[in-house]
Amino acid sequence: MRIIFMGTPELSRTVLEALLNAGHEVILAVTQPDREKGRGKALAVSPVKELALVHQIPLFQPERLRREENVAWLREFCEKEPADAGVVAAFGQILPQAVLDLPRWGCLNVHTSLLPKYRGAAPIEAAILAGETETGVTVMQMDAGLDTGDIRLQETLAIEPDDTGGTLTDKLAALGGELIVRALAQLEAGTLPRRPQEGESTYAGLIRKEAGLLDFSRPAAELERRIRAFDPWPGTVTFRNGRRLKIGRAAVVTEDGSAEGSAEPLPAPGTVTAVSKNGIDVQTGDGVLRLFALQPEGKKMMPADAYLRGYATAPGEILGETHE
Repeated sequence: MRIIFMGTPELSRTVLEALLNAGHEVILAVTQPDREKGRGKALAVSPVKELALVHQIPLFQPERLRREENVAWLREFCEKEPADAGVVAAFGQILPQAVLDLPRWGCLNVHTSLLPKYRGAAPIEAAILAGETETGVTVMQMDAGLDTGDIRLQETLAIEPDDTGGTLTDKLAALGGELIVRALAQLEAGTLPRRPQEGESTYAGLIRKEAGLLDFSRPAAELERRIRAFDPWPGTVTFRNGRRLKIGRAAVVTEDGSAEGSAEPLPAPGTVTAVSKNGIDVQTGDGVLRLFALQPEGKKMMPADAYLRGYATAPGEILGETHE
């Protein structure tokens, strides 16, 4: 099948690779423009562009695909090189209807949630944050709305207790590649099902870097999920003695923060309650969170015992305060 592929990050590359391995002819790869990256501000290409260059796939990198001149370019391309279907996976831009209508069978989107749950830009992180035990991939017939199109195929995937945003992305990318290959085969055979989205929809908006700041007044279970959801990006941080301290891994020690059976009031949220080679225990708004992996400013991530050898920590200290 002749495919126009649209995508940008590593997840998209995995889906594109699945299409190529299945023997589809990808006639065009549309991806985000090269961006400055790192301290040297060198231009970095997207993972999709990297793979497209290896396979000598023509590239189109519009800043805004919705602009009329870019729609016109695509229209002219499709007149010369007719496409059977468009496949979109984490492209990063909303497509106008004029683009969706260019391929013979329209455009299919590989979305990493069980739609209509978690429409939007960050469905993987949202599922972990919400404490979901399963998520999945939806192959959707795209319309002009935001992830509102009809469901063509859908498959669930368990979320493991130790899954991070990174590990779950890798699993869903692989599943997405399998599912879109299956969907295209059924589309060509005329057997691909189609049904409208039903049930309550939820939205998973774009994640900002500041969302990684830990608020220890929140429950321990919520903070543990946040640490996993935002690994690897944007990461989660707190402050110790006014300096940033990144948290890489944690676990809930106790979920009940009540002082039942004790006249002693609970320590303030952010207070270190115990220290050992196994981790640093921190009081939260509900329960105690044990920090297993920490990264001081300018250093690498390290296990708690290594951190404690270089950064002596005692019960009673308070994390989260930004002043010296």
